Amino acid sequence: MADVKEEVNVEKIYGKQSSLKKDEFLKTFQIDESGLKEEEAISRLNKYGLNEVKQAKPKRWYNYFWSSLFSPFNSILLGIACVLYYTDVYLADNPSYANIIVIGILVASSTLLEFFEEYHSNKAAEKLKELVATTTTVIRNGKETKIPIKQVVLGDIVLLSAGSLVPADLRVLDSKDLYVGQSSLTGESDAVKKVVETIYNTSEIDSISDLDNICFMGTNVISGTAKCAVIKTADDTYFGKVAHTIQNNKTKSAFQSGIESISKLLIRFMLILIPIVFILNVAKHSTVTAFTFAVAIAICITPLLLPVILSSSLSKGAVRMSKKKTIVKKLDAIQSFGAINILCTDKTGTLTEDKIVLEKYLDINGEEDYRILKHAFLNSYFQTGLKGNIDEAVVARALQNGMSEYTEKYKLIDEIPFDFSRRRLSVIVSDGAKKQLITKGAVEEILSICTMVDYKGEVSPITKQIKDNIRRISKELNEDGLRVIAVCQKNDIANVQDFSVDDEKNMVLLGFIGFLDPPKESAKSAIQNLNDAGIRVIVLTGDNLEVTKCICKKVGINSERIIEGKEIEKLTDAGVSRLLKKSNIFVKLSPIQKARIVRVLHQGGNIVGYMGDGINDAPSLTNSDVGISVDTAVDIAKESADIILLEKDLHVLLDGVSERKKNLWKLNEIYKIVNKF
Repeated sequence: MADVKEEVNVEKIYGKQSSLKKDEFLKTFQIDESGLKEEEAISRLNKYGLNEVKQAKPKRWYNYFWSSLFSPFNSILLGIACVLYYTDVYLADNPSYANIIVIGILVASSTLLEFFEEYHSNKAAEKLKELVATTTTVIRNGKETKIPIKQVVLGDIVLLSAGSLVPADLRVLDSKDLYVGQSSLTGESDAVKKVVETIYNTSEIDSISDLDNICFMGTNVISGTAKCAVIKTADDTYFGKVAHTIQNNKTKSAFQSGIESISKLLIRFMLILIPIVFILNVAKHSTVTAFTFAVAIAICITPLLLPVILSSSLSKGAVRMSKKKTIVKKLDAIQSFGAINILCTDKTGTLTEDKIVLEKYLDINGEEDYRILKHAFLNSYFQTGLKGNIDEAVVARALQNGMSEYTEKYKLIDEIPFDFSRRRLSVIVSDGAKKQLITKGAVEEILSICTMVDYKGEVSPITKQIKDNIRRISKELNEDGLRVIAVCQKNDIANVQDFSVDDEKNMVLLGFIGFLDPPKESAKSAIQNLNDAGIRVIVLTGDNLEVTKCICKKVGINSERIIEGKEIEKLTDAGVSRLLKKSNIFVKLSPIQKARIVRVLHQGGNIVGYMGDGINDAPSLTNSDVGISVDTAVDIAKESADIILLEKDLHVLLDGVSERKKNLWKLNEIYKIVNKF
């Protein structure tokens, strides 16, 4: 978790914005819910500057130069040069600058080579990162539009949905089941519910955890939707004020730990050997000669070009990888990227084509029924959250079947957004005559809220036999590689005004829809090549056992033993570690369970890469040695990743292995030399 020291007066900064009622807030701060005019937004951007926190802004050239000049090994050499000046110039009868000049040339060469390589590669990386710059949705000129987060200004109206990264400090104006993850700022593991108005005494505000109607920059939306007003940007945000105290919970990679070990070991050798050499020689030679010889020993055991070798290899690797549609956000990640021995990945989009097609729409007896497609279409079309491939597939198939008229006939009344605990989503729609609550989601979760079934217009109580039959049909479809989602509805909601999760009960089961997402043709060969290169592939997915097993068989992943999330829930880390030795496939996992598995693998001495692009992948991306995402990922996944692929293909990882072979040999030679000591 993040470790943040509270050193800003939260009550003073946010007390007024959070304590005012919505109408008073809008009037006091002259905020228009219809959004800013483009001209006003440009004016404010010129006046207040970009929405960038100082600590997060790109480094200037002199930052790279001073960092290169005063690297640990260069500092040692500069120290030695000072000592040589004292012995070879100040104390000597015949001053000699030869040794000092040699060290000066080495320091200059090391500094300039490292500076130019790292500066240019990072500038190239910054340009590439603009291709996948995180955006946010705002209302400008009365219309919804996406803009880069850095262009958000005070007074902007921001629209949030599941997966959104909060772009600035925001006051909530309207919300629907809005839950925000604040762990990056507060360390809270649970999502926090945000509301429009809350009643409290401003003097009781001690920390940002007390502010229920303020969303903070750097946090992310777990579920729900909201319309918010920007109240603070850039360094004025809470994130900006405490950025220097926030510690990223990203663990040190094996590469970083290895470099630190080498540095500390060499420095220890110097501190021990130099005095010993001096003492052994001072009795036979003059003090100056003995000291000079000891200094020469220090020079000999100092790997003068180690910084150059490392930075040059890594930065060149970053440039080469950029030509292969791979953006390296953190230079150190290159080495870990090539050195991973375990790759954890989701199934969808990595092993499969990620081109989901709606194949079947069936009633409770497995017979095709257009009513199922209609209700699924209404749910997918009118939901306002983060639309996934499933929603897009439903809408596309329905429109092909001439259901576009329903977009005009029905209107959205309310919505109960998706979350990972319920694993379902509901919309409330009306055709003018009646209101319907339509829900779609995982089969078991839908069965748990249904008490009735609808078969060809006849409604009857659901029985154990009916449930077992539905599970049987669903399992058969899963075994054929189809992902199955159930659909249900409820009509007796005319008197309900404010809908919530509590209304998802006593529903009528209609049937289910089946999606086909075939495995990639390249996946099998890519996994075989990864295995040949010593990289074990582990599948971590929230999908069910049968679908995952079908896909994994086709791509060549051992599927004899598959572990479900519920099996690891009560196990200790040691127990999870034992399971990881026997199984390569884990299904029906929650985001926390995924992150735990990655953490256990890392703690077991493995170099772990994690590839994911969803909201639920963010914790795992952070826990891994190398977080790998794609440019089409949700905001929080891209921000959590170390490397971003412009093409979601396992073969790109094979390129990383080849980069390791090109870059790692020099480091290995250094390791061998050090180990001889």
